Amino acid sequence: MTEPVDRSAHHRDPVDRLDPVALHHVVNTLGWPDLRPLQRAAIDPVMDGHDAVLLAPTAGGKTEAACLPILSAMSEQGWSGTSVLYLCPLKALLNNLVTRIDGYAQWLGRSAALWHGDTKESQRNRIRTGRPDILLTTPESLEAMLIGVKTDHAHLLGGVRAVVVDEVHAFAGDDRGWHLLAVLERLERVVGRSIQRIGLSATVGNPEQLLTWLQGSGAGRRPGRVVSPSSTSARGGGVVPAPPLGDVELDYVGSLDNAAKIIAALHRGEKRLVFCDSRRQVEELGAALRAREVSVFLSHASLSAEERARSEQAFAEARDCVIVATSTLELGIDVGDLDRVIQIDSPATVASFLQRIGRTGRRVGSSRNCLFLTTRRDSLLQAAGLLLLWSRGWVEPVVPPPEPRHLVAQQLLAITLQKHKLGDRLWADEWNGLAPFDSSAAPILRHLVGEGFLDSDGGLLFIGPEAEHRFGRRHFIELTASFTAPPQFTVLSGRTEIGQADPAVLTEERPGPRRLLLAGRSWQVTYIDWARKRVFVEPVEGGGIAKWSSGPLTGLSYTLARAMRDVLLGADPPVSLTRRAAVAMREWRDEEAPHTVHPGGTLINRRGGDVRWWTWAGYRTNATLAATLSTTTDPLQQPTDCYVRLREDLTPHAWRAARDSVRSASALVLPDVDQRAVHGLKFSAALPTRLATATLAARLADFDGARRTLAESVRFVSDQR
Repeated sequence: MTEPVDRSAHHRDPVDRLDPVALHHVVNTLGWPDLRPLQRAAIDPVMDGHDAVLLAPTAGGKTEAACLPILSAMSEQGWSGTSVLYLCPLKALLNNLVTRIDGYAQWLGRSAALWHGDTKESQRNRIRTGRPDILLTTPESLEAMLIGVKTDHAHLLGGVRAVVVDEVHAFAGDDRGWHLLAVLERLERVVGRSIQRIGLSATVGNPEQLLTWLQGSGAGRRPGRVVSPSSTSARGGGVVPAPPLGDVELDYVGSLDNAAKIIAALHRGEKRLVFCDSRRQVEELGAALRAREVSVFLSHASLSAEERARSEQAFAEARDCVIVATSTLELGIDVGDLDRVIQIDSPATVASFLQRIGRTGRRVGSSRNCLFLTTRRDSLLQAAGLLLLWSRGWVEPVVPPPEPRHLVAQQLLAITLQKHKLGDRLWADEWNGLAPFDSSAAPILRHLVGEGFLDSDGGLLFIGPEAEHRFGRRHFIELTASFTAPPQFTVLSGRTEIGQADPAVLTEERPGPRRLLLAGRSWQVTYIDWARKRVFVEPVEGGGIAKWSSGPLTGLSYTLARAMRDVLLGADPPVSLTRRAAVAMREWRDEEAPHTVHPGGTLINRRGGDVRWWTWAGYRTNATLAATLSTTTDPLQQPTDCYVRLREDLTPHAWRAARDSVRSASALVLPDVDQRAVHGLKFSAALPTRLATATLAARLADFDGARRTLAESVRFVSDQR
């Protein structure tokens, strides 16, 4: 990289565009002999001011691919004040990155600083006056800056030229993505110019669409480019080049306690990261490992920030140990040099698995690896289906949730707070024409005025009494977050905060003293302060219960459910199967496959009064089919990933007639929505009930999967097992 280069237009090395001081530090401080392909490929588009999505696996050097050219452009063009925002979905990820990014900035006499919900007011005041060149924050904190009275947002943010969105795929797939886009459009109104947008993403199935999404109102007007190590985009709307399989093993252990025995016995002396897909599972496995005298640390969203930080730091510095985590450690937080990743049961997406296996293999001479320990036969089948998709090179496309009307309501209130008054004819301009925050939101605006969330006077809109009542506590802090956090009680041992407990675990009837399992330890409840939502505890030996309410059920995708069907029909993922897993898989195929799958289409099985249509089409497809064929389906059923329950008295003739009627009319129906789910939709109080219900129904539906399933042939069997 330090060799002379040919500066002709056809042979210019893009590295030559980087600031010479930055280049010196890359070679002499970082000790890199050269940049990675992604980092080289990102220089020209980023320094030219283009929007970009930088695509690479975990630990692919994406942070440097964005920061080195951004800092070089900052130096070359003389940007001043806070000119770059670095947005992350997790506070822990920001904490992990700030020292590194500030170090790069200081090479060029610049600075970076951190602002999120845990940042002390004294530090915020220093940022307000000092205006660091790069501000690391979350979209929620950025919104709070825009609507808060303490921050002169025009002074602090008026010089922003570029925004880097780390883990952009994690935003785009849920409502935080809509919130992010809306806030960025409002930020452009503050600065008075278009802002360069750079997204950093792990492997996704639709990077070009992700880039278009990130560009917001600038899509089609601003140049944009997907940059990946191979300089090629994903192909086929979800298929990417097949990955190296690495060292992946699939085991069936039958219980979480057996998983603990295996983890305690295997790979002693190594650093192991174990992923679980619920907080309860993390706690129970952590306690089981601690009982076997394994050095174990825990990380999940209901542990206090201090407890998580202690765990992550201790784990990073230790060698022979295990950290058990939910997806909180799936994103790019650095927990040191890992030897092993272990997955309990199965994640729900290939993208999630890629993030997790990508935590290993970072050391020279080591390879990426993952051991699946499945505790149930259905999770063995799910893991096998997931690994089959992975071996085919398939990754989920990132799809924003449709019809975010509740966030339109939130944004109308937020912009009114930000500007103090809003023109009742010009309000749609605040998002630069970005749908659905454009003039199509007029019915929602009328509802907000009609219900008193907004007041109208002389052609201007103001925050109304209902918004003050619903969202006004603590300077409208509730209005800055697009996600709903269920109420939890803070658990304290003396003055030390351990984490949060679900109210259900404090109120359900149980014999004996009330004990909690939190941070992998058992605690006896000594006092509950119901008014302040605090629980005081003291440590005890064993007997604790871990329990948290789960969010709305979304189930598995059509593609993953179909891959599970492929496994039952005989397809094996090209990974190592233990003898236990092979035996359990064979039993699945021998005992279940004849009654649930056949290679020519779907199957309807009658067993006594239980009639099931085995679609293997995923939760959302099955919910859509159940609503569409409501005359044939059991009205009391809950949709599953694999089947739809039909009426006991249904005949093949009646079913075919109903199906043919739907197919000829193309008359698919949105699924029914539980009104409890409507109340759980953030900001649903600011929407007419019918619109909140329609939003959830649209998100529960999968019309494409339903059409494909209805087009298949169906076999009827009667099973008297």
